[in-house]
Amino acid sequence: MTLIDAPAPTAFVPPQPKRLVDHFELGLDAPICLTWELTYACNLSCVHCLSSSGRRDPRELTTEECKAIIDELERMQVFYVNIGGGEPTVRGDFWELVDYATAHHVGVKFSTNGVKITPEVAARLAANDYVDVQISLDGATAEVNDWIRGPRSYEMALQAMANLQAAGMKNFKLSVVCTRQNIPQLDEFKRIADQYGAQLRLTRLRPSGRAVDVWDELHPLPEQQRELYDWLVAHDGEVLTGDSFFHLSAFGQQLEGLNLCGAGRVVCLIDPVGDVYACPFAIHDEFLAGNVRAPGGFQAVWRTSELFQRLRAPQSGGACSSCQFFDTCKGGCMAAKFFTGLPLDGPDPECVQGYGAAALEERKGDKPKPSGDHSHRTAPPSLGGAPSGMGPVRVTLSRRREDVAAPPVSACNESPIAGFAPARLSGRVPRGAAEPDAGDRS
Repeated sequence: MTLIDAPAPTAFVPPQPKRLVDHFELGLDAPICLTWELTYACNLSCVHCLSSSGRRDPRELTTEECKAIIDELERMQVFYVNIGGGEPTVRGDFWELVDYATAHHVGVKFSTNGVKITPEVAARLAANDYVDVQISLDGATAEVNDWIRGPRSYEMALQAMANLQAAGMKNFKLSVVCTRQNIPQLDEFKRIADQYGAQLRLTRLRPSGRAVDVWDELHPLPEQQRELYDWLVAHDGEVLTGDSFFHLSAFGQQLEGLNLCGAGRVVCLIDPVGDVYACPFAIHDEFLAGNVRAPGGFQAVWRTSELFQRLRAPQSGGACSSCQFFDTCKGGCMAAKFFTGLPLDGPDPECVQGYGAAALEERKGDKPKPSGDHSHRTAPPSLGGAPSGMGPVRVTLSRRREDVAAPPVSACNESPIAGFAPARLSGRVPRGAAEPDAGDRS
């Protein structure tokens, strides 16, 4: 008789708790932060505007409709809204809506070119702990900034920051969209932010809106991607980035932030006419989930949209799944792939391992165009030539001391992980709290 050895007992391995990011991948019952473009009206025509803003849409949500959405967000316990546009402060009811939101436990972060940030407004903002401000600037010098954002926009942004600083507002944001032209100015951006008591926030240029047509000329070169990555690593903890640059994690070290595409999972966009898109960078019918004016409002769109359900289902890595950096890069940005004509299950066009460049050479067909263009009815300038010879169309919405042009707006951008539980418990997010990247609308 032969004895058969019984298998040695194995040690019990308790199930590992899910990371916060794992919960995010499956979606939440309410977005952490909501990007809300209140208007397409803008006093500039920035060449890289993600929402192709300029002219107001006559179908804009009314003041009462906006308040009803705020009531809904309060019931859903949405942390806060990131208000953009267009230039949101040119809406006549903007301050009324900000006050209504904060009074109803919905924190507000809004992005502005600074056109309305007078000393009086700055004092009002500094007195509200549940309002945060982002000032958009895309060049550390007037030459670079005004090349993209328009004449005098540099001067106006710095004046707005000076007004906020004089009013005693702490940790407002200096928001920069990283381009080929301003990557060499990263140290100078940090110096400007420190000078005004602001926190520097860097965000990625996506090929969306008007940026579809200029992305090839504005997006950072491969060697600049490495320069940006090394700079972010060297300034770890000092600069906000959100999930803007999770594709750079394929260089090796994972950067701070969500490091995940949060579209339809933890973030989304409401546009000025109430359309809800999965991603603030993907204003296209492919990513349209519904409209808040439909029965059930925003909550019904967020919880029952077929598009959002698909985005929350387990995703395959596609062509990127065999890459050793997939767990950190996650295949990159959905919007960047879509608007450069690449498959969504393929590599990011700016893949630092070089796979994106190869995919761009092999792509077939035309690149998709954003749905809707609200640009001012003037032909955009050429991007060729020196920066001083290029600039957005100058448009004046109101007459001030002198005609001033100014740029569009941003949205949300930092990691939601810091302070996640306390924020959810309180139902409010104080100024400076972290959030996922919903982009710079400029």
